[in-house]
Amino acid sequence: MKRPGTPRIFPQLRSALALVFASSAVTAGAAAAPPGAISDDIVRLGLILDMSGVYADVTGKGSATAAQMAIDDFGGTVLGRKIDLLVVDHQNKADIAAAKARQWYDTEQVDAIMDVAGSAPALAVLEVAREKKKIVVYSGPGTERITNDLCSPYSVHYTYDTWSLANTTARATVEQGGKSWYFLTADYAFGHTLQASATEVVKANGGTVLGASRHPLGSSDFASYLLQAQASRAQIVGLANAGGDTVNAIKAASEFGLTKGGQKMAGLLLYINDIHAIGLQAAAGLTLTEAFYWDMNDQTRAWSQRYYDKLRKMPNMSQAGTYSSVMHYLKAVQAAGTDETAAVMKQMKSMPINDFFAANGRIREDGRMVHDMYLFEVKQPSESKRPWDYYKLVATLPGDQAFMPLSKSSCPLVKR
Repeated sequence: MKRPGTPRIFPQLRSALALVFASSAVTAGAAAAPPGAISDDIVRLGLILDMSGVYADVTGKGSATAAQMAIDDFGGTVLGRKIDLLVVDHQNKADIAAAKARQWYDTEQVDAIMDVAGSAPALAVLEVAREKKKIVVYSGPGTERITNDLCSPYSVHYTYDTWSLANTTARATVEQGGKSWYFLTADYAFGHTLQASATEVVKANGGTVLGASRHPLGSSDFASYLLQAQASRAQIVGLANAGGDTVNAIKAASEFGLTKGGQKMAGLLLYINDIHAIGLQAAAGLTLTEAFYWDMNDQTRAWSQRYYDKLRKMPNMSQAGTYSSVMHYLKAVQAAGTDETAAVMKQMKSMPINDFFAANGRIREDGRMVHDMYLFEVKQPSESKRPWDYYKLVATLPGDQAFMPLSKSSCPLVKR
C-alpha cells in the first residue's frame, strides 16, 4: 500500500547528528599521510551494481547514494587525500562484473570494491580480488559461499547471507507449524544456496520439503510455477529469490488465490522496497528476516531521514550496510595510515563496528561481519500509522546465533 508523504523524524536528532558528522569530518581530514602511504595519492572506491535490472531498487542508485553519504560524512578526504567513488552497472552479468573489477584494479587504481550486486557477479569479482590481492566488501549478494568454501583473506560479507536468512525465517516458520515446504527458486547461485540452507533448517526441525520449481532471473510469469506449488499441497511456499522476482511471485500468488486456499508464503529474502511495491494488503502477515529497519530507534530514524531526503524512499538493509561498510573501511585506512590491502584489512578485522547499523559488530577470520539479525512481521494495513511504517519486531537474534558458526564452516582461513 503506497502512500504519499514524508515520515516525520525528530528534528533535534538530525541537528545533533549533523554536528557529530561535522566533527568527524574535521578529525578525519586533519592527519595527512606521508608520501607513498596512499597509492596514487587518492583513495578510490568502486561499486559494481545492478542499476537497471531486477535488483536496481534494492541496490542501484540507493546503494550508490549511501556510499557517497558515507564519504561525505567522513569529510571527503582520508589522511589528507581525496576519496573518489566509481559506480558501474553490471547488467546482472558475471563476465561484465569480473571484467570491470579487473580493469579497476589493474588500470584505474581502485583500492577497494565496496559492493557487487547479485551472487553470480559477486563470486566472479571475488576471484579477481583474490588474484589481485585487493579488498572487496559485500552488502548486496547473499550466497554464503563468500565466507564458506570460497572465502578469501581480502573479502568481507557485511550485511546478511543465505544461511542467516534461512536459519531465522525457516526455523520460526516450522516452529509455528509450517512443516511441509515447496520452493520457488531463482535459478542461479543465490537461489540455489538459499533453498539448500532453508531445506537443511526445515528438515533439522522436523519438517519436509515436497519439491521445488526453478525460474530464470527476472521472471514476469509465475503461473506455471505457482500451479506446481499449489499441486504439491505444501503448507509453506518458500520464495528463494529476491527483488522483482519476489514481488512478482507474491502478487501472482495473490491473484491465484494461493493463500486463500490455505497455503502460506515465506519470503526468505524480502526488502522493505518489496513490501512497499507489493502493498500491505497483499503482504500483511508475512514474516521475514532483516539486518536493519529504518524505524528501530533514534539512530536509525535520524540516518534514514537524511537518506529519505535524497531519494524520497526509505533505505533497505543492503543500502544501510553499504554506508556502514564504507565508513568502516575509511576508518580502517585512517587507523592504518595507508590504503595498503593487508594493513587495512587487519584494521577492519580488529576494529569493532558500532553505528546505527550494528552494535558491537565484528569481522571474523572468514570475512563474515557478525551482528544481530531481526525477525519481523509485516503489519496489517490498520496497524500502519505513517508512510513506510511496515514492520513489527518479533525477535532479535544475536550474531553468534544468527550466522553460521565457525565450527560448521569450510573456510580454509578458519583455524581448527
